[in-house]
Amino acid sequence: MASAKTATLTFRIEPELKEAVRIASVNEHRSIANMIAVMIRDYCGRVGVEIAEPSAPIAEIKPAARTKKKK
Repeated sequence: MASAKTATLTFRIEPELKEAVRIASVNEHRSIANMIAVMIRDYCGRVGVEIAEPSAPIAEIKPAARTKKKK
């Protein structure tokens, strides 16, 4: 469930927590960023915090192809 755009989140945590997340991500075959997202979704689901679904991407509208007139 990837969205088209992402936001940057920068924060500091204790080295022990970072290592725990790294180990969890390796065990789950995920990136650290994806592991954090999974943990946030899990926590929000358990405590009843609703996460809005991303809006559907708007399809890129391409102009009609122009054809050259024969002389």
